[in-house]
Amino acid sequence: MSLFSKLFKLFLAVVLMPLIPMVLLLAYYQVHLKNNILETHANLAQIVSSSMNQHIEDLTWRLSFAQNITSTLTAHKNPTRQLREALGANPDFLILAVLDSSGKELYRAGDTQILKQLPPINLSGDASLPELAKDRRLSVSSFDVMDGRPISEFIYPLSNGDFLYGIMSFFGLLSRIQEQRIGQTGRIYIVDQNGSVYANDYQYKPAFDAEALKNAFSSKSRLIKKLNTPQETYVGAFAPTPILGAYATVLQLKSEAYRSIYYTNIIIALFLLSIATLAYFGALTFAERLGEPIGALSQAAKEVSAGNFDEKIDEEIGWGEFKHLIASFNKMTADLKDYQVLQLQAQVSEMKEQVFRAVAHDLRAPLLGLQGYLYILQSGKVSKDEEKQYLELMSQAAKNLSSLLEDVLDVSRVQAGMMMPKKESVALPEIVKNVTDTLAPAAQEKGLTLTADIAVDRLPADPKLLQRVIMNLVSNAIKFTDKGFVRVRAWQDEKGYYLSVADSGIGISEHDLKGLFQKYHQVHTDRQGYGLGLFISRQIMQAHGGTLDVTSKPGEGSVFTLSIPKEQK
Repeated sequence: MSLFSKLFKLFLAVVLMPLIPMVLLLAYYQVHLKNNILETHANLAQIVSSSMNQHIEDLTWRLSFAQNITSTLTAHKNPTRQLREALGANPDFLILAVLDSSGKELYRAGDTQILKQLPPINLSGDASLPELAKDRRLSVSSFDVMDGRPISEFIYPLSNGDFLYGIMSFFGLLSRIQEQRIGQTGRIYIVDQNGSVYANDYQYKPAFDAEALKNAFSSKSRLIKKLNTPQETYVGAFAPTPILGAYATVLQLKSEAYRSIYYTNIIIALFLLSIATLAYFGALTFAERLGEPIGALSQAAKEVSAGNFDEKIDEEIGWGEFKHLIASFNKMTADLKDYQVLQLQAQVSEMKEQVFRAVAHDLRAPLLGLQGYLYILQSGKVSKDEEKQYLELMSQAAKNLSSLLEDVLDVSRVQAGMMMPKKESVALPEIVKNVTDTLAPAAQEKGLTLTADIAVDRLPADPKLLQRVIMNLVSNAIKFTDKGFVRVRAWQDEKGYYLSVADSGIGISEHDLKGLFQKYHQVHTDRQGYGLGLFISRQIMQAHGGTLDVTSKPGEGSVFTLSIPKEQK
C-alpha cells in the first residue's frame, strides 16, 4: 500500500468515524419516531372504541321503555304497540322482541323484511340467560352484518322474569366514524375477529389480508407495522371494542404515514453525502499535500540506500518544516556523493593495483616459462624427446595466457553491454555431456564421482554462453572438492528451467557469500584463478533474463543454481 493511500485512508477514517454513531443514533430515532406515529394511530383507535362503548352505555337508559313493557306483560296484555313505539323512538333498532324466562319468543315487532327472514327466536339453550336475570345487566352480542348493515344483538332482563331482545344497527355510528380521515389515505375500519373488514357502499375498502389482520389481533402489541395488499403496504393500530369480536382499526398507507420520516431521511442522506464528499476531497488534498513530500523523501532514501546519490528532491513540493527537511536531505546526499567519489577512487586505485599485481604475477610465470623454454630450444642442446616435451609445456602456458586474456576481455564486454546472447533452442543434455566428458579426467584424478541427471530436453539459450557457464560451475566444483561427488541436475516447472551443480567440497562461509559474484573476488587465494569466472557467469545468466545463485555451508559443500524463465505465450 502506498504512502498516499495510507494517509488518505487515515484521514478519511478520522473524519468519517464519528458519523457511525450518528447514523446509529438516527436509525434508532427513526424507529422510535415510527412507533410514535403508530401510537398515535393506536390512540385514535382507542378513542373510536371508547365512542362505541359510550354508545353501548347509552343504550341502558334508552331502554327505559322496558318498564312500560313489563307493566303491560304483568297485566297479561300484548306489548306489541309499545315495541313499535320504541322502534319509532330509536331508529337504530331494527327489531324488538319479548322472550319468556326460558328464552322463547313471545312477541316481536320491527322491519317487516327482516322479520320475514328471521325465524322465531329461541334462546332456551343459552346458559347465560340465568346469569343475566340474576345480575339484571344488559348483554350485547358479537358484531355481524345483516343486509349490508352492521348489527349487534342485545338482551335486557325485565323485572317480571322475561327478557327484552333486540337487534341494533351501528350503521349511523360507524358511518360517522368512517368518515374520519388521517391524511389522504388513513381511515378507520371496523374489523371482525376473523379479519373481515366492514365498509359501507361509500367507503373505500382495500383488499386487506384477512389472515394478517387476524394474526395482528392475536399479538400482544396494538401496533400494525406492516400490512400488505396486492398494490400497497399499510401501517396502523387497533383497539378492541365493547362489541364482542369487533376491533376499531386505523390503517394508513405506509408511504404517507412515514412521509415526514422519508423526507428527513433524504435530508440526512444528503447531509451525510455532503460530509462524505467534503471528507473525501479533504482527505485527498491532505494526502496529496502531506504524501508528496514524504513520498519523495521515501523514494529518494531508497535510491540513496541503493547507492544512487544523484537523486535530488524538488524543494518546491515541500511546505513548512518539509521544505527545510528536503533541503537538508539534498545537502546530505551531495555530501555523501562527494564522499562516495573519494572512496570509490581509493577503492578503484587499490583494486587496480591488486588486479595489476595479480595479472602481472599470473602473466609473469607463463611468460618466464616461455622465455626459458625458448632459450633452451635455441641453444640446440636438447634431444628430440625433450624438445617435444618443452613444446607441449609452451603450448599449455600459451593457453593459460589466452584464457586469462579472454576473461579480461569478457569483463570489458560485460561492462560495455556488448555481451548479448543469441538465443536458440538448445539441447541441454548434449551441452551437459560435453562438459562432463571434458572434465571427467580431472574428476577421476581426484577420485570424485561426477554424475548428471537432466530432465530438460531443450531450452532457449545461447549454446556457447550456456556451456561456458556450466563448464565454469562444474570446474569450480571439482577444483574445490577434495573427496565425494559433483552432481549436475536439471529440471523445469511452469515458470522456467533450472540447472544446479552441487558438490561435497569445502563450502563457503556466509561472510564470503556476499562478495562471491564480484569481479576479482577470490574466496580461496591459495587456489589457481583470477576471480572472474563467477562474475562473468552471473552476467551471462542475467543477459538471458535469468539468475545465478548459491547456497553453501563451510564443510558441507555448495549448490550453484541457474534459472532461465520460460517465454510467456
